[in-house]
Amino acid sequence: MAVDRTMEYVIEVEGLRTQFGDNIIHDNLDLAVRRNEILGVVGGSGTGKSVLMRAIIGLKRPSAGTVRIFGEDFYAKTQQEQIETERRWGVMFQGGALFSSLTVAQNVMAPIREHLKLPHELAADIAAMKISMSGLPPDAGAKYPSELSGGMNKRAGLARALALDPEIVFLDEPTAGLDPIGAENFDRLIVNLKNSLGLTVFMVTHDLDTLHATCDRVAVLAEKRVIAIGTLDEVRRSDHPWIQEYFSGPRGRAALTAKGYDTRPPAEKG
Repeated sequence: MAVDRTMEYVIEVEGLRTQFGDNIIHDNLDLAVRRNEILGVVGGSGTGKSVLMRAIIGLKRPSAGTVRIFGEDFYAKTQQEQIETERRWGVMFQGGALFSSLTVAQNVMAPIREHLKLPHELAADIAAMKISMSGLPPDAGAKYPSELSGGMNKRAGLARALALDPEIVFLDEPTAGLDPIGAENFDRLIVNLKNSLGLTVFMVTHDLDTLHATCDRVAVLAEKRVIAIGTLDEVRRSDHPWIQEYFSGPRGRAALTAKGYDTRPPAEKG
């Protein structure tokens, strides 16, 4: 899949191979993420959606291929140069992945204190602002993760991801486990933050409603690579069996219908 050099990309993955021992997860995978877009990454179980995200952010070194972030080869950088690049992104792992022994405010302050070395009072003020931006009430900062609901834990994880004013935010299954209202509210929050802060969002998800509500483009993983990428309409037109099953199955049709799409077969359309 060739990269269009006329576009501005903040993430470019070319010829990626990831593996665990002899088990190859990705092979010759190409993917490019545009600035200020929400890209949803979908695929069946075992296709390596989270592994791909970890390879991009430096947690799983690829066996082959190139990962360019902001136009520069991330794995060719020195450790200090990698740290400087990492300051320009934020990551929300599944379930929030908060430190259970720290309060929400302390969790959000952790990357601020690690990377910026700010005085405690200033770090606390920034943390309070990020907590508010994530839609949490002011008193949430003093609570521990065990005292929060699942939805509040995810928002706290998002607040931590936003702590360093990132240009890119990585989200791993952000709405998994949420009730429909909570998921819809979270989707709306992501879109609002993307628009107001100019974020680029790389989102691993299996939630069809989230794809329709948030994503500018969708990338589909199968057969160890990206088999399709484009808008939802473009991807849905693929004749690949998994794509057809995913988007045209009962749940896919329900999500499409809710968004106003005509899901009837072509022969039935007037």
